[in-house]
Amino acid sequence: MVKKTATGQPSTDEEVLEKLAEDYPLPKLLLEHRGLAKLKSTYADKLPRMVDPKTGRVHTSFSQATAVTGRLSSSEPNLQNIPIRTPEGRRIRAAFIAPRDHLIVSADYSQIELRIMAHLSGDARLLEAFAHGEDVHRATAGEVFGVAPSEVTSEQRRYAKVINFGLIYGMSAHGLAKNLGIERAAAQSWIDRYFARYPGVAEYMDRTRAEAREQGFVETVFGRRLYLPDIRASQAGRRQAAERAAINAPMQGTAADLIKKAMIATDAWLASSGLESKLVLQVHDELVLEVPRAELDTIREQLPKLMGGVAALKVPLLVEVGAGDNWDEAH
Repeated sequence: MVKKTATGQPSTDEEVLEKLAEDYPLPKLLLEHRGLAKLKSTYADKLPRMVDPKTGRVHTSFSQATAVTGRLSSSEPNLQNIPIRTPEGRRIRAAFIAPRDHLIVSADYSQIELRIMAHLSGDARLLEAFAHGEDVHRATAGEVFGVAPSEVTSEQRRYAKVINFGLIYGMSAHGLAKNLGIERAAAQSWIDRYFARYPGVAEYMDRTRAEAREQGFVETVFGRRLYLPDIRASQAGRRQAAERAAINAPMQGTAADLIKKAMIATDAWLASSGLESKLVLQVHDELVLEVPRAELDTIREQLPKLMGGVAALKVPLLVEVGAGDNWDEAH
């Protein structure tokens, strides 16, 4: 038994089942069943009943004040939580199709939070990697494992990707070890090596924690405040969670600001240019448009420039555009 519930019964939560699935086949099947059941009840069963009879479309609702970071939150139905990393999740996305003679276009900010980290920290190595258009995960792997970027293996790049994104979310050595299935000492060694190679990131994190404790809030690049009521909490768990949020909130918050600026700029451009293309959805760092086939080349050429130009950071804002007959093909 890994852990108990509040009533003393053996726990079967996701964390426990994932641990047990390393050694036993049944917990893995339970996890798969839960995932499929959630997809079925939340989307496959529900979406057809939510089609508006007048428009033949599904209409989500967006809230600006639900997410602490300022990201738009989608509900009834939540179209931002459809899994993209599983074949089953992608099949749900494939159900969203373009009208006749149109395509679905997806425009996505690439590695936006890492780029914001480079901007906020001013770390010379990170800024250089983005400025030269390098694969930042490959560059990080080269730094951490002490090899030339050209010699980095796919496994090393995967580890570096987990380190890059893990540190943004305040992942500890214990969390990194668990995520990668390695010893805690090895995970701590990689984190130490990372901060030695990217000292600007370490300084930014220390500085941000200190400022958050002093002020009670952090700010996005654009000056929007994100308050952290638990940053001085006496209970260690709450305080540590607030410290992790202090590191991550400026990045998620700035990403939220950027995509909103991109939405406003895109809407204004489409309206003023006389194009028939429509902005139909926003999902985190992605804008989804419905585009007549005749306008695809214009959208492909202009939209990345428009979205990349909504703010001047110390690193370029790269936008990747995809198109297809349905949402899955476009992403």
